[in-house]
Amino acid sequence: MEFQENTQSVIKHETTSNEVAGNEGHQAQGEHETNVGEMIFHHIMNSDEIEITPLGKIHLPYMFFDKDGFHFFKNREDLSQSTTYKVDPHHYPIKAARADGMPISLDLSISKHLVFMWLACLLLFLVVRKAAKVNAKSMVPKGIGNFIEVLVVYVRDEIVLQTIGEAGRKMLPFFLTVFFFILFSNFLGLIPYSSTATGNISVTAGLALIAFFMIQISGIQKNGFIGYFKGLIPHGIPTALLPIMVVVEFLGLFTKPFALCIRLFANMTAGHVIILSLLGLIFVFKSVAVSPISIAFSLFIYLLEILVALIQAYIFTILSALFTGMAVHQEH
Repeated sequence: MEFQENTQSVIKHETTSNEVAGNEGHQAQGEHETNVGEMIFHHIMNSDEIEITPLGKIHLPYMFFDKDGFHFFKNREDLSQSTTYKVDPHHYPIKAARADGMPISLDLSISKHLVFMWLACLLLFLVVRKAAKVNAKSMVPKGIGNFIEVLVVYVRDEIVLQTIGEAGRKMLPFFLTVFFFILFSNFLGLIPYSSTATGNISVTAGLALIAFFMIQISGIQKNGFIGYFKGLIPHGIPTALLPIMVVVEFLGLFTKPFALCIRLFANMTAGHVIILSLLGLIFVFKSVAVSPISIAFSLFIYLLEILVALIQAYIFTILSALFTGMAVHQEH
């Protein structure tokens, strides 16, 4: 009897241990799979820190205006020590929140995407300034001056003047700024440990909003306020269809910039997701045999991303110019 009880006890103990080990294995596998997804979202989403793996992390400051004045916290740890404010754990990317649950009046915190957007603007200014100096010294453009001039002439002749006509010549600085800013932001995001500012929908929405006002202002200046909105309705429409067409054309004013916003955001985000997903297959399958195929396809998509970065700057600019031309030349 004692031997039988001891045997049953041992079997029960081994069964329990196996169940625990199995559960831990499933949990570890689930955590592993989750970590691959978290790695992807951590890379493409905004953050309050910049990761440079060989050197560590650069923690970015929190600062905002609230009802009791201006507040500044040098990093997330400094913010977590505050009794009035806290780090919101349920919001991704991580952001500051009031401890009493009330919203912060004006959040001016520095984020990863904001830093790389500033960096893209700085690089754009320095490169274009350098190109202008080179071209000012020589009648024949060369080097960086020649490269920038080729792009400027292409945007002017093949995009702006082709879609808007001579009326678009005075709008050329706007379209050149949009083109080069998107181009620099896209290419900057392809550098390791960097981030793509145009992969943030707030940035693309801001660009689309500026384009929206540019389109409406250009149309109103050319056709007058009443004439512009009257010209949105095609001639010869039956009276019975006018209520429907008014709604459709009014919504069309907003769907155009919405398409600009989503197209740029989705294309710049998708490439990074695909590359990280392909690399993540190595960890999902837990096999070195997968790595040659995974890395080869990742390199192919990365090279394709270089082309996409240029194409998306072109598409955003030409669609903005096209919509502006439609607003200016309503008779067509």
